[in-house]
Amino acid sequence: MHLALTNQIAVVTGASSGIGKAIALALGAQGARLCLLGRNVRTLGLAAPHAAKFTLDLANEPQICEVATRLQRDLGGVDILIHSAGVFVPDRAGTAASAEFDRQRQINVQAPSLLTHELLPTLRVRQGQIVFINSSVSRQPPAGVSQYTATKTALKAFADNLRNEVNGQGIRVLSVYPGRTATPMQAAIHRMEDKAYRPEQLLQPEDIASVIINALSLPRTAEVTEIDIRPMHKS
Repeated sequence: MHLALTNQIAVVTGASSGIGKAIALALGAQGARLCLLGRNVRTLGLAAPHAAKFTLDLANEPQICEVATRLQRDLGGVDILIHSAGVFVPDRAGTAASAEFDRQRQINVQAPSLLTHELLPTLRVRQGQIVFINSSVSRQPPAGVSQYTATKTALKAFADNLRNEVNGQGIRVLSVYPGRTATPMQAAIHRMEDKAYRPEQLLQPEDIASVIINALSLPRTAEVTEIDIRPMHKS
């Protein structure tokens, strides 16, 4: 049986758990050749044992450039780039620490921007696809997450501008805006908020992976530019 993404090279950041792991597994199930990027190769191996794995600290710009070079050299190119890694730190506008803002900006905005820039030549050649896992906060900003919201809003702007630049070259760019999802990050957020964590009432990572696979598998007569997805249960 021919699978929709057979033999396409798919690079995924944040694939050791949560949404990134679900996306990686779904891509593999559709025949993609996986390449996982993360700080802990052992954890990545548990997520997808047969995938190619590269150690990468997304706060280290020279390392991003080095890994991008190795990807193109060792794999021959990239067809799909999934930006799923991210970091969240709660804050209030009046008390936010600049160091935490810098860290969120590095991981949530600068890293995907730089990795995209480094892999864009091969994505152009292959008329590839790029997916940014954003957040519902860039649609409806809540209180207490001003820095995180700022980084995710910047990521949206970057993806929108990128789409305008590369769409005519055959590259599809998708931004996904999930609501609260049952992930280790969300469990930590619930603890910070002193709320009971009920994962069964939240979006599941596999829900998000499913809609992304559908978008990536569309024929080239269509593109999906944005996906908003929310938990069915509203708390």
